[in-house]
Amino acid sequence: MALMIIDECINCDVCEPECPNDAISMGIDIYEIDSKKCNECVGHFDEPQCVQVCPVECILINPENVETREALLTKYRKFQSYKSGKS
Repeated sequence: MALMIIDECINCDVCEPECPNDAISMGIDIYEIDSKKCNECVGHFDEPQCVQVCPVECILINPENVETREALLTKYRKFQSYKSGKS
């Protein structure tokens, strides 16, 4: 599952640098999470880092993009392979 940022976002800028996959970026009004890049930090950390640092708890599981833990691990491996130049 990818995470999503809801309208309660206060644009505090703390979530974006915490994402190991660069899935978070500024949208038109609030920060957004790219579901193709978000793997909820599986493989990197025990918990999503953006959720840990969010002061207003506006980062939730996106019910429209449910993925298994194995799918999230596959994303992690894909990004690690890409970053190391082994595409």
